[in-house]
Amino acid sequence: MIRTSLITLAFFAFLGSVQAITLPESAPVPGGVAVIKLDVDEKPVKAYFEKHRVMVLQQGQDWYAIVGLPLSLKPGKYTLSYTTRQQQQRHDFSVVDKEYATQRLTLKNKRMVNPTPKDLVRIGKESKIIHRALATWRATPDVNLNFEMPVEGIISSPYGLRRIFNGEPRNPHSGLDIAAAVGTPIHAPSGGVVLATGDYFFNGNTILLDHGQGLVTMYCHMSKIEVKPGQHVAQGQVIGLVGRTGRVTGPHLHWGVSLNNTMVEPHLFLHQP
Repeated sequence: MIRTSLITLAFFAFLGSVQAITLPESAPVPGGVAVIKLDVDEKPVKAYFEKHRVMVLQQGQDWYAIVGLPLSLKPGKYTLSYTTRQQQQRHDFSVVDKEYATQRLTLKNKRMVNPTPKDLVRIGKESKIIHRALATWRATPDVNLNFEMPVEGIISSPYGLRRIFNGEPRNPHSGLDIAAAVGTPIHAPSGGVVLATGDYFFNGNTILLDHGQGLVTMYCHMSKIEVKPGQHVAQGQVIGLVGRTGRVTGPHLHWGVSLNNTMVEPHLFLHQP
């Protein structure tokens, strides 16, 4: 009788842990995240959007696909494909438009706007490292999506800004800039594994952190890196210090969130009380 009761308690404890998974805010817009409930009775084997594998998580008795939507995506109808042991299925969903503001910045270092040929060679090598890290897929049964803010500071540049440097248009802002004093501790917003670290031309001292199932976060412009590739870090652990390395106008952390190899709005993963 005691053993049966313990088994029952263990079952409900497990069920409670499944139900406790926090999903990100659903925002089916360019640069947003689509949270799609799947019409299945069992865990899908794989799910894909635009040829990229997509995160699938269970909440309670239901399964959800967590889909990162590119900032360049046009409004319209799109299809998520997924498979179970029995068959392949499709789920159609709509992406609606969103307007992002424009930001004009002046940089004293002209090379940060128009790099030299030698700079371009370096940038090309570093881009391959970063893109390879962002494309990482590590199979994990659960992913903690209840992120904490990585650093205390002021939001100086939101995600999605159409940026103009020294009068010349450049790629939209793919992350969140948080202004803080040099040396301010940067914390891991969720547990993960360090994929890569480096001192890059545009990004300065940088960390790429893998949280599982195609969710990778990036931390740039740091004054100091406190972790090494392959290291496991816990939520809240200090991974580096705020700095002003790379292409900056002042000390801050550039925080990027990549989901299924797509840079998305970091605020969607922050669940403030």
